[in-house]
Amino acid sequence: MTTRAETKKRQGRLPLGLLRGAGGALIFALPMLMTMEMWQLGMTLDRWRLLVLLVAGFPFLLLLSREIGFESTRDWHEDVRDVTIAYGLGIVTSAAIMAVLAILGNPGSFSETAGKIAIQTFPAALGAMLARGQFGGDSEPSEKEETFGGEMLIMAAGALFLSLNVAPTEEMQLISFRMTPWHALALIPLSLAIMHAFVFAASFAGGSEISPETPWWSAFLRFTVSGYVVALLVSLASLWLLGQLDGMAFERALRVAVVLGFPAAIGAAAARLIL
Repeated sequence: MTTRAETKKRQGRLPLGLLRGAGGALIFALPMLMTMEMWQLGMTLDRWRLLVLLVAGFPFLLLLSREIGFESTRDWHEDVRDVTIAYGLGIVTSAAIMAVLAILGNPGSFSETAGKIAIQTFPAALGAMLARGQFGGDSEPSEKEETFGGEMLIMAAGALFLSLNVAPTEEMQLISFRMTPWHALALIPLSLAIMHAFVFAASFAGGSEISPETPWWSAFLRFTVSGYVVALLVSLASLWLLGQLDGMAFERALRVAVVLGFPAAIGAAAARLIL
């Protein structure tokens, strides 16, 4: 049962959490806020895709809040509060920055303005949610046990961060067009090797603790390969939501996903180290 003193202490930490969240939203969303393709997608993308992005993003951030949030949470009600605050910060931050940069354009065009803000809201909310892991969490030690599902969730968040930054750009399509199937096949083991070096071989702080008795291939399959599959799924979802796969042949779509999976895999591996 939460005492009055504990409640007051947690309320006192909320302003700091809001500042962290606003800073995280700005850092994570700024590259997308200043990318022309994102402005255009905000105007032209089907509104149902924007709705799917916002609606599907809520449970994802809800699960992420169980791992890292503005502060340690004790129940799902507090997680819902965290995610709602993150979405609010995402909307306010995106709207404020785009207004200052004269990106929103004609104030009378409500649909275009709403679309530009909506497409930036989830990336900014993700940044706000991850801000606690980036800028330092609670002073109290965390008692949460690390789980395989939790690590995959954090890797998905890292993959989303980098994939959303480059998925709407023309360069993704151009690179995949220039690549042969052999280039795409070579990119897969390269992505896996970099992921494995990031998380295990380089022994960076935050890497998984693997017992000496554990064979390297076991850790490689459990974490690196699983993480790469997550990165590819995130890449495909990002490309589809942003309309980048529309009218594309299956083989070409896979090639684009492998190209986008390269930065997504690096983002996934880095997230496990940072968060």
